[in-house]
Amino acid sequence: MKAASQGIETEVYVVDNASVDGSVKMVREKFPDVKCIANHENIGFARANNLAIEKAAGEFILLLNPDTVIETDTFLKIISFMDSHPDAGGLGVKMVDGKGKYLPESKRGLPTPEVAFYKIFGLSRLFPRSERFSRYHLGYLDKDQTHTVDILAGAFMLLRKSVLEKTGLLDEQFFMYGEDIDLSYRITLAGYKNYYFPETRIIHYKGESTKKGSLNYVFVFYNAMIIFAKKHFSKNNARLFSFFINLAIYFRASLSLGHRILRRAILPLLDLLLTYAGIFVLARYWEHNVIYPNGGHYPFEFYTLVLPAYLLIWIISNYFSGGYDRPVKIWKSLQGIATGTIIILVVYALLPVNFRFSRMLTILGAVWGMVSMAGIRLFFHAMKLPDYRFSADRSKRFIIVGEEEEAHRVADLLKKALSNTGFVGLVKAGNGAGDRNGFIGNLAQIKDIITVFSIDEVIFCARDVPAQDIIDQMSSLQDAEVDFKIAPPESLSIIGSNSINTAGDLYVIDINSINKVNNRRNKRVFDVIMSLAMLVTYPLTAVFVRNPGNFLLNIFKVIVGIRSWSGYYPIESYDHKLPGIRQGVLYPIDAYRKIEMTDQTISRLNILYARDYKLLNEFRLIFKGFQNLGRK
Repeated sequence: MKAASQGIETEVYVVDNASVDGSVKMVREKFPDVKCIANHENIGFARANNLAIEKAAGEFILLLNPDTVIETDTFLKIISFMDSHPDAGGLGVKMVDGKGKYLPESKRGLPTPEVAFYKIFGLSRLFPRSERFSRYHLGYLDKDQTHTVDILAGAFMLLRKSVLEKTGLLDEQFFMYGEDIDLSYRITLAGYKNYYFPETRIIHYKGESTKKGSLNYVFVFYNAMIIFAKKHFSKNNARLFSFFINLAIYFRASLSLGHRILRRAILPLLDLLLTYAGIFVLARYWEHNVIYPNGGHYPFEFYTLVLPAYLLIWIISNYFSGGYDRPVKIWKSLQGIATGTIIILVVYALLPVNFRFSRMLTILGAVWGMVSMAGIRLFFHAMKLPDYRFSADRSKRFIIVGEEEEAHRVADLLKKALSNTGFVGLVKAGNGAGDRNGFIGNLAQIKDIITVFSIDEVIFCARDVPAQDIIDQMSSLQDAEVDFKIAPPESLSIIGSNSINTAGDLYVIDINSINKVNNRRNKRVFDVIMSLAMLVTYPLTAVFVRNPGNFLLNIFKVIVGIRSWSGYYPIESYDHKLPGIRQGVLYPIDAYRKIEMTDQTISRLNILYARDYKLLNEFRLIFKGFQNLGRK
């Protein structure tokens, strides 16, 4: 933004919708020239932008999402185009995602009932170049040519201030999604044109909140379309449009929910079916050839109750061992089966004699379970299904593109943030030679470097590589099957999003543990077990707690999931956005009694708690802070 503003009179507004990560403080301290508007609640996209538009004094207004990167000459090009096209009320540009792939929402048509029908039921995807069926994303128009279009994208929307005075600002009844469609349509109704201008580009990252497969997106986006239809279409057309939209909501929501359930359940179901089939065959063989060679059979309850109970124990044990976490790790499934087998054998020893069918059959069933579960995962991996690849366990191979000082800084950040960095090579942003100070080549050689060194991820140093060069490289290398990220100058993070459907990795120094799936699960199990133990021993333990009544209340709050026994001390830290967890009864500072601490030290303890999370630390914290378990 700063580089693109050189030689142009600009004012920059940042509107914060009640974020909790210290963004406002960071912006005000690091960017004093930026005018920051801090809202105390999330007032929505339209209303937030309107606050800044009303204060802005410029001839042009640019709505720009925070998850974007622009080229250094973008402002010069778009202002020049608007000056030479007085009929232009608004302008959008070519957008690419975090892999350099073109985003079709860069240009869109008006979502009439017919257009919406083609999009909702997939005809636009089946015929992406059809002038009839692809009107939602105008797929029949050349993405590299300038066109007049119906709708501009709110991620980058250049507006003429004089036109806004005629059309009005963003309609605030749209909370999120739809406001850009509404304003674009009102611009055309006022007699102006919207232009798609591909001679400059932006990277538009998209995070979890805009995942198009999520239920939240389905309901919010399609309900915004109903608001638009009621506002601009005739009553009959609005009803027809609303009918299709409501149909789409249930259709897409069902698909999304079904996909989510299937995605989570497919592996446990396959484990259950295949393991049961194998142990059933083993049981039949064992029954006829070992236990009852002269005739006889296991009772009916063995196949309908005992074997399913074995399977249930193995599946549950597998879950708590992390056998269903992503990325898939076969050894966790083996560990789960082994743990479940031990539990089964212990229970087996306590059963009446008439229920002890065969200890050896249990062991053979466990062996088959290990083989079948490992086989399923190996098969899915061989089929290259994205959720079941083992590659995430392999140390990644990186190259960092920049000049010497910044490239070494980012390399050091990367190594501190990740424990499994493999090869890290440096690439000159200019035309310098490699083979010194860690540099293996220059930017002109990057394609060969990626191939020769089997690179997984390319990180560009934003201080040394202009944005248009980054986008050029991403676009030219989009078939190389590598991920791209950008390291902002003076930042402790490396940002990036692999595609429109993933939030990508955020490498932040110091924070990397508490938000892992297995640690979240272990923390919750620990909370429940400790709560039950405290409840049983309450008459004895309550005497050691300062507020026994609130201690009992906290026990029940933790059991139902309202609170956790430990969590962050409630203090703002603008350098790091800590992973979200339940509010704790105890804080990291409780491990350090009678020591006065500054806010900076307390913030650092929060970060260390998140980074180095272990169950052992939970035990230590409860032991040292036991008297504070009744804290309100």
